[in-house]
Formats: sequence, structure tokens, C-alpha cells
Amino acid sequence: MTNKPIVVMLDDFERVAPTAADWSTLASKVDLRVHTAPLTGAALLEALKPAQVVVLMRDRTPIKAELIAQLPNLKLMIFTGTRNNTLDAAALAARNIPVCHTNWGPSKDSTTEITWALILAAHKQLETHMAGLRAGVWRPRDALLPTLHGKTFGSVGLGEIGTRVSRIAQAFGMNVVTWSPNMTPERAENIGAKAVSLDELIAQSHVVSLHIVLSEKTKHLFGAAQFAAMQHGSIFVNTSRAGLADEAALVAALKLGRPAMAALDVFSTEPLLAHHALTQLPNVVITPHLGFVCEPVFKQFYSGIVECLSAWVDGKPLVRVMAA
Repeated sequence: MTNKPIVVMLDDFERVAPTAADWSTLASKVDLRVHTAPLTGAALLEALKPAQVVVLMRDRTPIKAELIAQLPNLKLMIFTGTRNNTLDAAALAARNIPVCHTNWGPSKDSTTEITWALILAAHKQLETHMAGLRAGVWRPRDALLPTLHGKTFGSVGLGEIGTRVSRIAQAFGMNVVTWSPNMTPERAENIGAKAVSLDELIAQSHVVSLHIVLSEKTKHLFGAAQFAAMQHGSIFVNTSRAGLADEAALVAALKLGRPAMAALDVFSTEPLLAHHALTQLPNVVITPHLGFVCEPVFKQFYSGIVECLSAWVDGKPLVRVMAA
């Protein structure tokens, strides 16, 4: 038995927790237990039950009221980033368990980069051409590719990421249209874009890219009707949150060829199952939620965890406490 407080860290899929921050000051003070594979059900409960502190990597593992009620030793919850939509904060507040979080780090930079990597891979059919070349096919007969210049880019949301992604679209010579629930013509004009209705954006855009916060109002913003209204040859891009689109409707729409391609970094269940329908379709380009996965972000995350834990262990005022 350990006399040190038990700290359970979930979802270190990248296996970088031990090296991304300096844990030396905490090594003698806590019993740190790091899990590198996803846990669910009984295995998750067994891992968390002895914990005084639970550390979450963003919202990879949902922590709901039913689970929280079965954690008798829990004293503190920490998550990376600044927002967690799968954590039942009300259930924690009811037990007076504080919740701390880290700073973000430059994830907007990396998400912008992965967004355009996916768009270009889909637009230029890179996966098909690379596979063909490896199989000894220099270039298929139907290898004439389109260009983005002069086409329309539809940004659903125009926050920091949406703005950066849209500016790159403009650099490729694309026209940018945008929509969000609170969009104004002035906001759009500030970056040389045009504010339109969501229906207009879908109808006009060759590339539709989601950069909006998931909420009850935006959940399944894109469903069968929206996909059916997209242009022939269009590309649907989601590097934001999977819940913004009805995944089953997207699979059905892709089988019908509208949109022509999907470029995705987020999924309703992560890690994505090996035989998920999206992995079987030829008109899908997918990456394993890489948008925020980069060295400077994870260094910020794990150093923030050390900071939060150190304050708690040493009896000092907690840092970055989420409001109840």
C-alpha cells in the first residue's frame, strides 16, 4: 500500500507523459499511474477507484455522474486544455471536488496545418496516387486534377482557426464565404469573406470546412439534407468536433458521392475502430485526431498538469480552477 496520494492519468496514447514535462519535484510526493490505452466500463472504474486525483487528456474519456459517484477517494480532477464537453462538472461540484485545467498551447496552429493537409490530400487524391505509384502505376489515365483557384471555400465558423484556414484558402485564390449562428457581414468583411446563410454556403462551396464550437444548437448541424445539398465534386472537412455532423448520414452520403470526398480528423468514437465504415470508403481521407497533437502543445499540457498537481500536493492555492 502507498501512503502517497494516487494520481491516475488517462489516455496518454502518444506515450509522452514521462518526457513532456519535468516530474522530478512530484516523483517523491505522488503515486502516478499512467494509462496509455483507452479504458472503458469495468476497466475504467477499476483504474480510477483508488485515485485521489484523476488527470484527463482533453475529452478522450467521458467522465459522467454515474462514474464519479463510484469514486470515493476523488479529491481533484484535472484536464488538459480549457474546455471539456464530456466531463460532468455539475456532479463534481455537488461533491465539492475542484476541477483544474491547463493552458492550451499553440493547437490552433497545428489544427490549421492538419486541416489544409487533409484538404489538399483529398483535392489532389494523394492517397490514390501514392498507392498507385507504390504498386508500379506511374499515373492513372484519369489523372487530370482540378485546382482550387477560383472556387469557393465555405468556412462554418470564423474564430481563430476558421480565420486562419480561410486566409490560406484566399492564398490559393479561392473565394471565401462563411456562416455561424452569430456571424455578421462586418466580421466576414474584416478578412475579405462574405457572410451568407448556411444553405447558401453549402450550395456555393467546393470545400466546406467546420470550425465551430459543438453545442446543443450545433450538434448534427450537418445531416442527410445538408450533405445532399452539397455540390458535385465537393469536399466536406471536419477537424473540429465529430458531433457537428451526423456520422451515419455522412457515411450514407459518401456512398452516394455527395460530398465527393470527406477529409476528417475527428470521429464519434475515438480511437476509431479498425473496421469502421469510414475506413472502408475510398473517398475518405482520415487522420487519427492529430489536430492538437504536436510537441509544443503537449509540453504546455503536461507542464500545466505538473503545476496543478504541485499546488494541490503542497497545499497551495489551486491554479486555473474551473468555475462551478
